[in-house]
Amino acid sequence: MASATTAPPSPPADLKRIVAASLIGTTVEWYDFFLYGSAAALVFNKLFFPDSDPLVGTLLSFLTYAVGFAARPLGALVFGHYGDRLGRKKLLVLSLLLMGGATFAIGLLPTHATVGAAAPVLLTTLRLIQGFALGGEWGGAVLLVSEHGDARRRGFWASWPQTGAPAGQLLATGVLSLLTALLSDAAFASWGWRIPFLLSGVLVVVGLWIRLSVDESPVFRQALARAEARRAAPTADAEQLPLVSVLRHHWRDVLVAMGARMAENISYYVITAFILVYATTSAGVSKQTALNAVLVASAVHFAVIPAWGALSDRIGRRPVYLVGAVGVGLWMFPFFSLVDTGDFGGLVLAVTVGLVLHGAMYAPQAAFFSEMFATRMRYSGASIGAQFASVAAGAPAPLIATALLADYDSSTPIALYVIAAALLTVVAVGVAKETRHRDLADVDATTTDREPEQAPAADARAV
Repeated sequence: MASATTAPPSPPADLKRIVAASLIGTTVEWYDFFLYGSAAALVFNKLFFPDSDPLVGTLLSFLTYAVGFAARPLGALVFGHYGDRLGRKKLLVLSLLLMGGATFAIGLLPTHATVGAAAPVLLTTLRLIQGFALGGEWGGAVLLVSEHGDARRRGFWASWPQTGAPAGQLLATGVLSLLTALLSDAAFASWGWRIPFLLSGVLVVVGLWIRLSVDESPVFRQALARAEARRAAPTADAEQLPLVSVLRHHWRDVLVAMGARMAENISYYVITAFILVYATTSAGVSKQTALNAVLVASAVHFAVIPAWGALSDRIGRRPVYLVGAVGVGLWMFPFFSLVDTGDFGGLVLAVTVGLVLHGAMYAPQAAFFSEMFATRMRYSGASIGAQFASVAAGAPAPLIATALLADYDSSTPIALYVIAAALLTVVAVGVAKETRHRDLADVDATTTDREPEQAPAADARAV
């Protein structure tokens, strides 16, 4: 019965502390991740690939950026497995330490001028660690909030860890913008670029202090207790690995999550990372102007995500998500037209509207993906669906966009690329089932070999 399995929602004060812990952690991790992306667009091509043509150097720089995405599925598998076995909190602490340590180490790296070919190798290795950590961070952060709150406002509360992405972007872009404003190009390329990476050490300490203060998810604790009781029974069956359970019970949901990520992931990195290349090389905009535009738009993005999350509680996850996917596709041609003007106001409008529409996909995503999976496979399912998609979506997006620009010297193929991704997302979300009214403990208790909503009775093996 639902009344027997549903964990009571956390008191408001506790829930706010849990949201804060998830938000500070995701902010730090996205700060680290986006800092690399911005640096790849601005200075890494010269510092680590100096013998290449400028545009080729940028492509190589973005290639190391993409390597971080390649490691995210591995992080999703490892963190998802242990997060479903040991709990969300322990794995979130580990992910924060790995990400922060790798980012701090990037700030200490020697460049190509000092150690030659070893420099890009070391850079790529640390980028792999970043990607591995981030692959495990997202699922745990959104689940910790989703599983503490109640279904009525889950979209709103679970959207707050999502604001860690624009908050991290805001922080990373703000620090870089300040440094490029205060330092000459020579000073920034010589040593100034290291400062934002070294600052990560301070942020990690703050994040750990807050994250260590929260409790484990009550929904997870209940599911773990039930699983332990079943294992102690004389006739107990062997418990399946979380990955096996996900592929057996939720393979359709994994495909839906991957499809839903296409437009969200690709559009985001075109709007925030590739734009730094396009605006400075094709539109004649200075680095400072491009960074400032992303800075303003990221602040708006941060503000609208909870609003989109709250709307998904009222009308459903799917309608809000579809608004974002369709909107991003329709916005791409006006987006590049505004950037091409070279006007700061036009650039701000282009990026801001793009990120507002992106937020309509990103905000309900946390609750939407959490509600698809049973508790004892939820970390694995949500992480696998989200992070495997990133390899095909966010990882190559700046590379593909830069290559299209180099080949065609036009923004039209890039706009069509994003529109194709939007169509794929519309199809994926369109065939998905609405999850807004699902209770996470009920999903856990009623999952069998069939889809959760089709099962008439509890099956011990599902959890």
